[in-house]
Amino acid sequence: MLILVRRGMGESLNLLVAAAAMAVMAAVQTGAETSSEWVFPCSQEGIERYTSYRIDDTITVDGRLDERAWSEAPRSPRFEDLVSGRVPIHDTRAAVLWDEERFYIGFWVEEPDVRGDLTERDSHIYTNNDVEVFIAGRDAYYEFEINSLGTIYEVFFVWNEAYEEGGYTEVPELRKDHPKARPFNGVGLRDHPRGTRTGFWGYDLPGLQTAVQVDGSLNDDGDRDRGWTVELSFTWEGLEWLAKADGRSLPPEDGDEWRIDFTRFNQYKEAAPAVDSGGWAWSTHGVWDSHVPECFPFIRFTTHGLGAE
Repeated sequence: MLILVRRGMGESLNLLVAAAAMAVMAAVQTGAETSSEWVFPCSQEGIERYTSYRIDDTITVDGRLDERAWSEAPRSPRFEDLVSGRVPIHDTRAAVLWDEERFYIGFWVEEPDVRGDLTERDSHIYTNNDVEVFIAGRDAYYEFEINSLGTIYEVFFVWNEAYEEGGYTEVPELRKDHPKARPFNGVGLRDHPRGTRTGFWGYDLPGLQTAVQVDGSLNDDGDRDRGWTVELSFTWEGLEWLAKADGRSLPPEDGDEWRIDFTRFNQYKEAAPAVDSGGWAWSTHGVWDSHVPECFPFIRFTTHGLGAE
């Protein structure tokens, strides 16, 4: 989300960043592991964990989430405020399934007045109400956004410290001389201890499938809607450049973990006295910034079927 940190949070945020940077740099210099006491700016103990089950059923990506597998898949907790962790006014949940070729994400979004007006691919979807997914590798991460019209936005980010040795120049869209490549230094969390990164706005994830279904009437405030559902499908092969740095298995082996973030952003906020940042997440970040892989939930992939554990 390319939105500046809210006024009034800057001073405390700078202190958090400075403390986090010192802790990470000290760990790097001494070779120590980061611990549960590491605050960056989310508590590592508070990060959500989830098990994604392997399925044999066929998933049709139509946005309806009406397959048996979706009804049996464990859903996330209700999303919480991205900054404060407070329970927001509307319910949002997600689930993850996978098979040999793909993994699937479903969102259930409660929304009494579903709206959207951006129809051009890679528009600034975050200026509508949207849901977002960030998938992290060791040295890179991928950002995906979609609104209630099904319009999508994609970016691939690489940490500059790892770029030269990562082989990313093999992909034309991931070359730094590409016209849609530009430096990026976070949103609310500036000066990440890993340094800066480069964003590649010309990158499209291979094999991506997406669909949205609205339960109500889009852009009509004359009635009350129930909300909307989102269905996404990512090929394991398409994640090659996220998995390459640490040689992780595609598809995953039993027990493999990925860091994946799930968020919802709204152009409205709950009325006072509630404190609503307008961003809600599966696992809170403690800062107005989605670009913090250290705060992403842990998604463990098991080869067991639904109901086997």
